[in-house]
Amino acid sequence: MAELISNRSREFDGDDPWWAIAAKQPKPPGPLPEETATETPDARPEEHSEPTVPCHDGRLADQFVPLAPRSLAEARIGHSQVEALILKLLSNRATATGKEVAEQIKLPFGLMQEALRRMKEERLVVYKAAAPMSDYVHELTELGFERARRYSEQCTYFGAAPVSLDQYVNSVHAQSIRKLRASLADLRMAFSDLVLGEGILSQLGQAISSGLGLFLYGSSGNGKSSIAERVTDAFGEGIWIPRAISALGEIIRLYDPSNHVALSWQAPDATLTEDEIDRRWIFIRRPTIVVGGELTMDNLEITTNRATGLGEAPLQMKSNGGTLVIDDFGRQRMRPSELLNRWIVPLEKRYDFLNLASGRKIQVPFDQLIIFSTNLEPRDLVDEAFLRRIPYKIDVCDPSEQEFRDLFRQLANSMGIQYDAKVLDYLVQSHYTATGRSLRFCHPRDLLHQVRVYCDFLDRPAAITREAIDAAAKNYFAMM
Repeated sequence: MAELISNRSREFDGDDPWWAIAAKQPKPPGPLPEETATETPDARPEEHSEPTVPCHDGRLADQFVPLAPRSLAEARIGHSQVEALILKLLSNRATATGKEVAEQIKLPFGLMQEALRRMKEERLVVYKAAAPMSDYVHELTELGFERARRYSEQCTYFGAAPVSLDQYVNSVHAQSIRKLRASLADLRMAFSDLVLGEGILSQLGQAISSGLGLFLYGSSGNGKSSIAERVTDAFGEGIWIPRAISALGEIIRLYDPSNHVALSWQAPDATLTEDEIDRRWIFIRRPTIVVGGELTMDNLEITTNRATGLGEAPLQMKSNGGTLVIDDFGRQRMRPSELLNRWIVPLEKRYDFLNLASGRKIQVPFDQLIIFSTNLEPRDLVDEAFLRRIPYKIDVCDPSEQEFRDLFRQLANSMGIQYDAKVLDYLVQSHYTATGRSLRFCHPRDLLHQVRVYCDFLDRPAAITREAIDAAAKNYFAMM
């Protein structure tokens, strides 16, 4: 055991608080009884010289796919980190089989068996009962409970084992949106439910292909938000992200079900099985994260819950590989100049620096398409230096009369409302031309919704009539 503790000391690189906790624990008493002793795993320091993710073999061509690690060294995680996760899990669940531990921590069963045997030798866990498939039910000893308590004082997290920061960085570069090119056909498919001219489609295609930045500006009601939310669909594929990341001894949760949509992954080769995938990673749709007036500077930094010790990745990190939409830009709680100062370097260099709870900084990729959507004039919001870093500016202008008519007819048919071209002529002449009101892309949808409510209320067939149009216009355009 003295040799084991000595070997443990060589694992410490100054960045692992879990090692510091384990090193303070009392030395377990005496050797184990001969009948329960197992071979002590090699406790030599893990080699972390290759900052890569095991992601390729002959079956995967050029795809990024995280393959299950064959050792903790390959997983880039230390014995003390695994020990901390297992002890906190058992502290909360009382007992668990090796398979249940592997399922919770998302590491291969064989690696968890080895870790649990090691912990049993150190008198942290005991076998409570046998379980199928050469497994056991494990529970904590008094020493195990004490060490679990100490680990929990640092961080209460006991979910999926974290992926190392450099593995995450490599994965972002391998799946960068700038490696993809959206064709005109891809764009038409992504925006098939919107009415967009060829000119704006061309501009959007160039901006998306650049993977840099985009300003959507113009009057409200013309679909800027709708366009921004559909941009990522043009890429048409998913990406792998880690559920959690380990950086300088701190755990940062990246996967966020409220912003990320999990997908089922289809192996490119039938011989690749689900068991060969590193379950610490999850396959998601390329993210589209939309934030509006609620955005604050705190959302752009790692936030650490003081009660749990767990960090939460900022929005720009969660949007890597996809799109981050700043909707209603200029109406946030912070001034546009604050965002300018925060992002002027990341927008140019494509990386960001984030502060950890310890006060140390880490460098992470800034690899997403940033879209600023605003009803205001961009030049009134930010200076020339910022505008230079957003290379594409697209004016989402009002529809032409023909586009308005086409959209009105298409929506009426899709909503099951009887269409009448003469009534549409009446709408355009009486409620737009005569009043000097501008056409907006949102008006057909909103007016037809009012028409449907009007007809339903009066128990009439859904149809656009002069009476229904006048009622809808009176309700909708009041005070506008």
